[in-house]
Amino acid sequence: MTASSLERIAVLGLGKVGMLAAHLLADAGFDVVGIDQREIAGGPELGSIEIAGGVDVASDALDRHLADVDAVLSCLPYHLNTAVAERAHRAQIHYFDLTEDVPTTDRIRELAATSPRVMAPQCGLAPGFVGIVAAGQIATFDRCRSVRMRVGALPQHPTGLLAYAFNWSPEGVVNEYLNDCEVIEDGERKWVSPMEWHETIHVSGTRLEAFTTSGGLGTMCETYHGVVENLDYKTMRSRGHMDLMNFFFHELLMRERREDAGRILTNAKPPVDDDVVYVHVAAEGERDGRLGRAEFVRSYLPKVVGGIRSTAIAWTTASSVVAVIEMVRDGALPSSGFIKQEDVDLEAFLATTTGSHFLD
Repeated sequence: MTASSLERIAVLGLGKVGMLAAHLLADAGFDVVGIDQREIAGGPELGSIEIAGGVDVASDALDRHLADVDAVLSCLPYHLNTAVAERAHRAQIHYFDLTEDVPTTDRIRELAATSPRVMAPQCGLAPGFVGIVAAGQIATFDRCRSVRMRVGALPQHPTGLLAYAFNWSPEGVVNEYLNDCEVIEDGERKWVSPMEWHETIHVSGTRLEAFTTSGGLGTMCETYHGVVENLDYKTMRSRGHMDLMNFFFHELLMRERREDAGRILTNAKPPVDDDVVYVHVAAEGERDGRLGRAEFVRSYLPKVVGGIRSTAIAWTTASSVVAVIEMVRDGALPSSGFIKQEDVDLEAFLATTTGSHFLD
């Protein structure tokens, strides 16, 4: 394997996002092996994807598979990613993941300092794609006074008071709702509580609420401290959701029982096929002394991607990471070291085979 080669890649975790990412990688010309703890039945729907089932990703058995690839994409729950990244570092292969967890990213960054290959966490939707969009907006201003990033993955036809469905990892959602959130406010980099800073926002005529959640900014506060005066990320939900979740986690003390909280919420609000992903990224600043505003506002629906009909949250997440992997392979991004999402050029991202899905 040469320093820049990226031809064969292992995808860990063959849930909806992982399986879709495997297909998108194959469509983009990669040699793909999908690895899962479950035994996965083969079939014509897998195409050229090689399957390795029954693999304990926390055991040395994974090392044997990583020795045969140029890169690994982890689509596992966030708490498993640090160990996978450490194995990728030892194997001297490229590493990519979808994590929003800050301590996990901090550890991967430490590993990247001594890695001869790329280590790129946070390559999903948020953090990930929205950071790429925001960075592109910031670059258009001489002075940027604010960047507001908002994302919501919701059922198209919500029911009940929560008006939600757990189409994303319940562990990840609980993590986002309970961990502190980094922001830049009036030029000061600080930490604030989650599920606060409530606001009303409209996307495609739909009235939503937005509030702080953890991890969506990735490394942007570090990158833009001293450059952008105000920078924050919020999750969008149907009206009333934030107050109910605050009651659940804080008044009922479910914050002390995170695993139980995830199980209760998923049992109450299981995944749906007809979802929608709302994206609202807006930046304000000066160009040639005149104040202006840039907006990127989209509503993404389920569609057929990689030959699979996919939920909106699945294809936006999988497409984002696969587009970044394409860019590393094609030389549009560095072949070693830590990659921040804000270092990814938006136009080059959208020009990839997979990134073009965001233009539809």
